[in-house]
Amino acid sequence: MAKVKRARPSKRFGPRYGARAKKKIDEIERVQRASYKCPSCGAEAVKRVAVGIWQCRKCGYKFASGAFRVV
Repeated sequence: MAKVKRARPSKRFGPRYGARAKKKIDEIERVQRASYKCPSCGAEAVKRVAVGIWQCRKCGYKFASGAFRVV
């Protein structure tokens, strides 16, 4: 079977803005959309709600941390 290649998040920009800028966007968005470990319950269920605001999908614990990743 052929491998399925997933589109990068920066593909929405098309040919605009240059390769370096799009690589940085890919890196930042991959980190900010990842799941992180909850400091309260320990589950791997923390998602970003807004800039610097994170919430656990399991226990509902909401806390402030880094803008792009849980620190």
